[in-house]
Amino acid sequence: MQKTNVAKRKKTANKQGFFQSVVTLMFSQVLIKLLGMVYTLYLTNRQGFGDEGNGIVSSSYQIYAMLLTISSIGVPNAISKLVSERVAVGDHKGAYRIFKIAFATFAVIGLIGSLMLFFGARIIAYNWLQIPEAEMTMVALSPAIFFVAISSVMRGYCNGRQNIKATARSQTIEQVFKTALTIIIVEIVAIISHVSTEWMAAGATLATTLATFAGFGYLYMYYKVIRKEIISEIKSTVNYKYERVKTIIKKVLFVSIPIALTAIMSSLNKNIDSFTVVRSLKQFLPENEALAQYGILGGKVDMLTSLPLSINVAFATALVPAISAAKARKDKKTITKKTSSSLLISMLIGLPCTVGMYLFAGPILNLLFPNASAGEVILQISSLTIIFTILDQTINGALQGYGKLLIPAFSLGCGVLVKLILNLILVPNPAFGVNGAAWASVACHLVAFTIASTLLRKNIKLDLPFSKFVVKPIIAVTIMGICSYCMYSILAGIIAQKLATILAMIIAVIVYLLAVIALKIFSKDEIYEFPNGPKIYKILQKFKIY
Repeated sequence: MQKTNVAKRKKTANKQGFFQSVVTLMFSQVLIKLLGMVYTLYLTNRQGFGDEGNGIVSSSYQIYAMLLTISSIGVPNAISKLVSERVAVGDHKGAYRIFKIAFATFAVIGLIGSLMLFFGARIIAYNWLQIPEAEMTMVALSPAIFFVAISSVMRGYCNGRQNIKATARSQTIEQVFKTALTIIIVEIVAIISHVSTEWMAAGATLATTLATFAGFGYLYMYYKVIRKEIISEIKSTVNYKYERVKTIIKKVLFVSIPIALTAIMSSLNKNIDSFTVVRSLKQFLPENEALAQYGILGGKVDMLTSLPLSINVAFATALVPAISAAKARKDKKTITKKTSSSLLISMLIGLPCTVGMYLFAGPILNLLFPNASAGEVILQISSLTIIFTILDQTINGALQGYGKLLIPAFSLGCGVLVKLILNLILVPNPAFGVNGAAWASVACHLVAFTIASTLLRKNIKLDLPFSKFVVKPIIAVTIMGICSYCMYSILAGIIAQKLATILAMIIAVIVYLLAVIALKIFSKDEIYEFPNGPKIYKILQKFKIY
């Protein structure tokens, strides 16, 4: 009886640990995106920067992201997965050895990536992108690849030890520095260069490099603080299994490369726009206007549509170590529960964001970018990608944690192929133009989601009834859309449009939450799994909702 109670307490602790990790990451990612919006708003509305400056930065950043993906993007989840599997069976020494060897390996890989971008910047800018102004932005970004690569290994080790807070804090610190330094450096460069868009763009990317160093600095200091704790864990190791350095490197690469392939496909998705949009638009538009159109797509629109993804990425990040550990213990029930509940919450996050962004595309752009508010139709089309991308994000986390590492890369690869074909057909057509690239992205993510979700169900049993997962969320979001848009239409004729937009969005959030509660989408057991779940359930009982 006593053993049963202990097991139950451990099980409850695991559930709370998982959702607490999700909440920690979620708040961190929301703060990061809000800070990101601050400097994006500043740059877009800054005289001499605007959509053209965004076009330069976006094109450079996609090349940087590609090299970053190759050198480090798959690393946090890979290290997290391998470390959590070792920790789950008590092998802390083996987990630490994986960390040390991975750190040395990816320090070398990251350095190579930095050198490639530094020395190849001119060729990429002039020959590949055909945007000469992008050369200096890539040179300024190049050192960041090294710092992100080694930081990724440290974050993966923290995640694998179920210490998500360290990752969240380091990312938040990095973004705080990025926001502050972007504004400071761009202003200094503007004064020195007499408001040169090219040099201001380079200053903005230099801020990114300095911020990645700050994020690494925090992780290094944190590692020094917990070093005694790690040593104590190593001494208590059981089930230690010695593996050669070469074997561990192979294991890390075996896990990280398929995960990185998924990120490479995502980066390719963006780079397709970098390589095709400006080239295609120049066939019927002046070069500066073509660059500005791409700046709208790759700057404002990409920033707005990626905001909901940053909220949901917490599930994808937390699912990898959680499901890896559950699989190591052969706990199929936990795998089903965590995957199903994560997908349900992802649906409840993605659906209202898609509808809200579509309905209020114009008002949102006018609110955030008063000096450069073009792009309503592009944002409306691009908003349709949100729901598919968010669900796909969670599915990929579950599949990677379960060990099905190639499925996410395969599904997104199919989507990217569809996007490339559609970009080449639609963007050169004046009837579509840059809107064609947005429609191609919708098709890309729809294809990727369809394939990934089909294969997920073949590997992991889900507990998601159609009425609960689809019907009730659609009813809730329909109520939200009607109420908020009607309220906006009434308020826009009485008060200032910007204030009407803010009030309408606040009303949308309140109405949606009330609708989700009223429709009883979450069961009692699911509510109990949330942080402070029992207290939340008691409050709902008092109001006779449950």
